[in-house]
Amino acid sequence: MRLPIRFTMVLLVLLLGACAGVEKKQEWSAQRYYQEAKSALDARDYESAIRYYEELKAAYPYGEYAEQADLDIIYAYYKGEEPESAIAAADNFIKQHPRHPKVDYAYYLRGLASFSQGESFLNELFDQDPTQRDPSHLRRSFNYFSELVRKFPDSRYRADALQRMKHLYNSLARHEIHVARFYLEREAHLAAANRAKYVVEHYQNSPSVAEALAIMERAYRSMGREGLADDARRVLKLNFPDHPAAQQMQ
Repeated sequence: MRLPIRFTMVLLVLLLGACAGVEKKQEWSAQRYYQEAKSALDARDYESAIRYYEELKAAYPYGEYAEQADLDIIYAYYKGEEPESAIAAADNFIKQHPRHPKVDYAYYLRGLASFSQGESFLNELFDQDPTQRDPSHLRRSFNYFSELVRKFPDSRYRADALQRMKHLYNSLARHEIHVARFYLEREAHLAAANRAKYVVEHYQNSPSVAEALAIMERAYRSMGREGLADDARRVLKLNFPDHPAAQQMQ
């Protein structure tokens, strides 16, 4: 079947235009790719920014623009709510550029990406059986920030990392307390006591220690372990006299 001449001409124009566009893009410099990516990033069009960064690296795999693209793409993935891709990109940058002057930023972004997953975990914690929730994202983020603080004591991101580590530390302790309460409510007293004891032993600087001692006292008392219950009560009253459970104790 023969196509109408007018339709054929329109199709030809479109094809030539498309080819011209491809040819033009292939002639872009590394700087042009980077500028387009940066503009998309500033406009919060993270998907387009990532695409431009990837195209830049494919066309110009070496040089300062490629290195900066490797770093910026971590941020684009993080802001684009693709935390696992951000973590993978950060790991790759750290491996490929261990002495880069901005490598501490890659460590920081890696922690932030995992931190965002931890926050999602905390938001869902009270909607599900806490024993079925895995706080590994919280621990991973804590470890990432800890590595940043240890390796780069003078980093501009150190102060924020320390604040987030404190938040994560307390969040992990609260998770253990929530699990302990879950067991206590179901009269699984030994499991409740053990989870609370874990908080006392591993999160000594957390505000959750007082509640952990109160749970231990109740759990041990319910099991008839009077000596252990009295010990938990004594430590609670001595260190946290204002805790409601301590004030109720005679």
